[in-house]
Amino acid sequence: MSSTRVLFFTGIIGNVLEWYDFIIYGYFASQFAKLFFPVSDPAVSLILSFSAFAIGFFARPLGALFIGYLGDRWGRKPALLMSIVLMAIPSFLMIFLPTYETLGILAPLFLTLLRILQGFSAGGEYTTSITFLLEHSSPTKRALWSSVNLFGAILGILLGSLVATLLHHFLSQEILEAYGWRLAYLPTLFLAYIGYIIRRHTYETPAFVKETFSPLKGFPLFYALKRYPRSFFLTLFLSMVQGVAFYILFVYFPTYFARYFGIAQDRALFSNTLAMILLNILILPCAYLSDLYGRRPFFLLSLFLYAAISALLNYYLIPKGYTFMLLSHLALAFISGFFMSILPVTLAELFPVKIRSTSFAFLYNFSLALFGGTAPMVCTYFIEKTGFLTFPGFYLSGITALVFLITFFFLPETHPLKSKGSAQRS
Repeated sequence: MSSTRVLFFTGIIGNVLEWYDFIIYGYFASQFAKLFFPVSDPAVSLILSFSAFAIGFFARPLGALFIGYLGDRWGRKPALLMSIVLMAIPSFLMIFLPTYETLGILAPLFLTLLRILQGFSAGGEYTTSITFLLEHSSPTKRALWSSVNLFGAILGILLGSLVATLLHHFLSQEILEAYGWRLAYLPTLFLAYIGYIIRRHTYETPAFVKETFSPLKGFPLFYALKRYPRSFFLTLFLSMVQGVAFYILFVYFPTYFARYFGIAQDRALFSNTLAMILLNILILPCAYLSDLYGRRPFFLLSLFLYAAISALLNYYLIPKGYTFMLLSHLALAFISGFFMSILPVTLAELFPVKIRSTSFAFLYNFSLALFGGTAPMVCTYFIEKTGFLTFPGFYLSGITALVFLITFFFLPETHPLKSKGSAQRS
């Protein structure tokens, strides 16, 4: 296998595993609610199920801090090897996890513990692999190479959506609750093995090797806050949009469509699968355009569109039936393609090599935990308590309107050949 292919699969395989494994829980949230949180009110069961989903995200910043620092201190390659091993362990254990009927109160506790372990192990994978590929790429192809990781992440979630769709379509509800949901975790074992073998045959980034001769004194995250405060807070706000948009549109929407609009679960998941396919088709072309024209214009365009039409689509079109629901889902996926394709490279370019892995990993995952992991739970809570059925669209519009203003006034152009000295070019 050529070195280019090794680099490509090094970036993509871990993200396929991470996001397939981490997101499959969201697609079976209704089953987990019944099997692990059996209370008299189904709405409370679902909220508790999504709470366990959110808890896993709060372990991500700790894992990001650990794996990110490992990447800055010892190298990107050992950090990536560590992350893929750690991801495989809780996934394997999920296959054999007893339910509430067998273990009682210990069942939801063990489930929550495994979600925490999954979050910790996945925390540094996405960001460290982005850093790895960015530092192996030329200045004219940074966005394209960095988007390979997102392509892999979306592919993993798409695979999860496809597997969930097939299982819901071909298995009865009784079989799904008996053992069908466990089958969804089997692909993780194969992906982990392949990923580890590939990563053993890759090599360290030239940028990191160069920086080993002038190591950073002090902890990278504190250094980032002191020397790069604008980059520090921009990473938090832009990652907030990623979290809210992604976990509403591509994790929560299947459950939202089914529960509140009476759409069959397999049809709701089919809509999600089509939206994910469109998103993934757009990732590489949008990243390529960003390498040609810069990062800032695409952020302003996508954030404006998010803010302008998310609430409108949710209020006027989604309640009108499955066809309008599907078209709205695709429209929001189209906007997501422009925003999400350039976010990885931009956040990495905001920080210099010495502190890039730790700062990018922790800040991205901290924001993702605070706003992304909680998005399904927040939406479910507000709908159930207030009856405001179109809350998800208004929530997304409000968040993106705020970040649009912040981006307009504070985000520099980070493309190394188009910036005015504010981006980190090494």
